[in-house]
Amino acid sequence: MDTVTSALLTDLYELTMLQAARQAGTASRRSVFEVFTRSLPEGRRYGVLAGTGRVLDAIADFRFDEADLRYLRRTGVLDEETLAHLADYRFTGDVHGYEEGELFFPNSPVMRLEGTFEDAVMLETVILSILNHDSGVASVGSRMITAARGRPCIEMGGRRVHEDAAIAAARAAYIVGFASTSNLAAGAHYRVPAAGTSAHAFTLLFDSEEEAFRAQIASQGVGTTLLVDTYDVDAAVRLAVEIAGPELGAVRLDSGDLGAQSIRVRALLDSLGATSTRITATGDLDEFRVEELAQAPLDGYGIGTRLVTGGGHPAPGFVYKLVEREGADGQMHPVGKRSQDKATLGAGKRAFRMLVGDRAHAELVLPGEAEIAEFQRELTAELISAEASPEWRRTNLRPLQVPMIRGGEPVQSLRAPQQVEAARARHAASFAELALDVEDGPDGPIAIPTVTDGIEAARVLR
Repeated sequence: MDTVTSALLTDLYELTMLQAARQAGTASRRSVFEVFTRSLPEGRRYGVLAGTGRVLDAIADFRFDEADLRYLRRTGVLDEETLAHLADYRFTGDVHGYEEGELFFPNSPVMRLEGTFEDAVMLETVILSILNHDSGVASVGSRMITAARGRPCIEMGGRRVHEDAAIAAARAAYIVGFASTSNLAAGAHYRVPAAGTSAHAFTLLFDSEEEAFRAQIASQGVGTTLLVDTYDVDAAVRLAVEIAGPELGAVRLDSGDLGAQSIRVRALLDSLGATSTRITATGDLDEFRVEELAQAPLDGYGIGTRLVTGGGHPAPGFVYKLVEREGADGQMHPVGKRSQDKATLGAGKRAFRMLVGDRAHAELVLPGEAEIAEFQRELTAELISAEASPEWRRTNLRPLQVPMIRGGEPVQSLRAPQQVEAARARHAASFAELALDVEDGPDGPIAIPTVTDGIEAARVLR
């Protein structure tokens, strides 16, 4: 398959809308589009935004080359004037958004694009495909890291998804705290630490398990991880320690009752003097299974399928909606759907994380400067009131949206590994603000409310 530019990672209707708008004389109207999700999956307390860096790269690369234009001409859908416009297309608008790794909640405007209608309408599909995929992985991955309670997790799901999606999934998993990946492409491009030793096929290649263990240790040293459940676990553990000595790095369990086996293996390792040898568990794990293993003597987890496929919710449901546009009078007007269950709050919005002390209390999403000013007045009045508690007086607003593109040019240019490390730090700081109790388990009510009215926001904080 020939390589395609990011411009063809789109849907045809975006180009037919562009053509019709140009013919009607409305394509150059100033417009504001927002990316948000209306709800979180049941039981999810928060979502994690991932893929922002990849989106910015895709916008920068959004070009229609000669091959793209030849294909579009062959479809017979677009006229020559529209094709000529596409040949010169470059995004020249502005992008503001939540930093990658940030948490999001229902109606959080995680990305806002401002420009003309013809500037922004074509970017819908490529933006949503990246953010929905990467955020789906990041959102479930963050829950897995919480359930692991500080034990390192390895991402190892590359064989369960498309080869390009596997790289993006490893990137997203690392952002939310995974220690390493089995995917070498993610390691090379994003500098995610790569990890891996052997599979059952390696053991089965040899005439005996002893030969396999000796070969692996000779090649990788005694600090390697030996897979001990190909035949008999107890016999394999004894053999592993006999060959490597008590300095054996780790053993891996990949099947059966992982909790019960880990207890037996830990006792056996200790009795053999291998007290520092770690036990790693793999095998169709998810956050719920990891939670069940919280009290087991395990030292780490390898997680694949349930991570890279979003843990039953592969997409957060991000949508890309026009929320404000220029009218015939030259003024900007809020617009939005009124259809049942899919109504849209009009106007470009500003978002803040409301903190009481160091703890997140609410997501404030306000449409327009007037709403923000109204809330600021209410907040000031509350802070100076005699009834305000000392903690309440420490209330502050953390702005969530930062400029990413201005006039079509990136505000900050970071190499791919730098993007990922910055997002990893942002996620850790943002998650800490929730102060969630890990003992509550993965599921629960949404961690903080989303408030879209300034006066109501002040009341929520009282």
